[in-house]
Amino acid sequence: MDLGSSSGSNPTEEISPKLPSSSYKGVVPQHNGRWGAQIYEHHRRIWLGTFADEAEAARAYDIAAQRFRGRDAATNFPPLTETDPENASELTFLSAHSKVEIVDMLRKHTYHEELRHSRRNQQLGRNVGGRRTGTWSERELLFYKVVTPSDVGKLNRLVIPKQHAEKHFPLREGDKGEEGNKGVLLNFEDAEGKVWRFRYSYWNSSQSYVLTKGWSRFVKEKGLNPGDVVSFWRYFDGSDMMQLLIDCKNVQPGEEFAASSSSDVQMNESEENDDQGVRLFGVNIASSPGGSSSRGNTENR
Repeated sequence: MDLGSSSGSNPTEEISPKLPSSSYKGVVPQHNGRWGAQIYEHHRRIWLGTFADEAEAARAYDIAAQRFRGRDAATNFPPLTETDPENASELTFLSAHSKVEIVDMLRKHTYHEELRHSRRNQQLGRNVGGRRTGTWSERELLFYKVVTPSDVGKLNRLVIPKQHAEKHFPLREGDKGEEGNKGVLLNFEDAEGKVWRFRYSYWNSSQSYVLTKGWSRFVKEKGLNPGDVVSFWRYFDGSDMMQLLIDCKNVQPGEEFAASSSSDVQMNESEENDDQGVRLFGVNIASSPGGSSSRGNTENR
């Protein structure tokens, strides 16, 4: 994502001199009565979105400033400190996400939701190795896929097998199509607690279900190559809210892995097709029924 792009808002709209200026740093008035937030980095303006409330726009600037400039950030409100537990958890959340991701959350107004999600997962605790002990020990496998060259290539999309897509991530008819406003956003948490947001769509031209926006970043960060395994899971927390989980394993051809930890994949060398014996998190995922139908953790655009 280009940090300098407007992403649906109109940051380049000229501000009339008759509009009152804001007393907050990084906040500009809009002609429609809303307030915009922006920050500069290397003499380049980065648009953070528009907000109904002036103070809300100022807080969005503060969030971005503390991610971009750390302890040196000049903020509108008292900055986050490590001495306060809630502040400390938010600082951890900021450091765990890239600048691009934080800007994307602010523009889409999902920052506070994802922060709450992260804090809830932190309460589940981690084991010594840093992986979730609550969510990941009680997860249920939905399905897995051995990725193809096109899944990790320049097409920047992952094709979800139709039977799994329609069972676990069903789309309403109004959400189908390849136009920019079609599809939904799916949130997945990986084993390290990082939240990944993918656009999930149905392409009429190829009659396929795909993960698009956000997928190429996942491929790059996880170092995925053809033949590696990506798995999809779900977990119900104490409030019966379902969370979607994602994990992957880099598999070397002919290599056999012992399922000694929750991220291990064990592959049977004697099988070479998609039905090969694969053990992921100690579960034989080649023979798993894949769980029951669910819409998933979706956000309509």
